[in-house]
Amino acid sequence: MPQRSSNLPVCRDCDGFATVAITTGTRHRGGSRVTVPVACPACRGTGHLVPASALVRAGR
Repeated sequence: MPQRSSNLPVCRDCDGFATVAITTGTRHRGGSRVTVPVACPACRGTGHLVPASALVRAGR
């Protein structure tokens, strides 16, 4: 069964992989690594960009 895709363009900075887990280099007592989740600053963790025409411009 085909998956539905969004009509929004994919973020060019993260290619749709908006959140990643980065290891800090240290380990927990059980041996697993400590990770920090980081969201893409361009799309704010959504994986998609809002078209420029949808943005509201205020001022002169």
